[in-house]
Amino acid sequence: MGSSRAVSLPKTSAGILLFRRNRGGLEVLLGHPGGPFWKKKDHGAWSIPKGLISFGEVPLDAAKREFEEETGHRPCGEFIALGDAKQPGGKTVHVWAAEDDWNPDELKSNMFQMEWPPHSGRVQSFPEVDRAGWFNIAEARERILKGQAVFLDRLLASAVQ
Repeated sequence: MGSSRAVSLPKTSAGILLFRRNRGGLEVLLGHPGGPFWKKKDHGAWSIPKGLISFGEVPLDAAKREFEEETGHRPCGEFIALGDAKQPGGKTVHVWAAEDDWNPDELKSNMFQMEWPPHSGRVQSFPEVDRAGWFNIAEARERILKGQAVFLDRLLASAVQ
C-alpha cells in the first residue's frame, strides 16, 4: 500500500548574480550566509543572493525582491536569464545576471531567528547574509556553493564579455 503522507512540490528559489567589469575582467557579487552554522565556513559556502519564490510570484520579481532583502540594494539594469539548475539538496534555483556596481560595505540584510545554542531554549537573531564581496571568476568558483557554479559558466558564455 502507498504512503498516506502528502507529497509536496520541491521548493524553488530565484536570485540575481550581480556582475561588474574592471581591468582584470568580470567580477561577481556573492553573499556569505549568516548564522552560526556558516560562521567559520568560507570556501564553498558563498552564494548568489536568492530566496524562495512566493506562490503566484513572477520569478524575476522574486529574484529582485530577495536580492534587496538580503543586501539592502535594489539591482537595476538589464536582467539576463541564466536559466535554472537543480541544487544538491533538491531545490531548483532560477538566476538572472545584472550589470550593476554596489558597495558591499552598505550591506543591510534581513534577519532570521533560530534557537541557539541548540536545545538551550534561547532564540537569537542572525542576518541572512553576514557579508558580501566582489570576486573575480576564479575566486568566485572557489567560494561559491558547488551547485551554483554552473551560473558562473553561463555568465561567461553569455554576451556580457
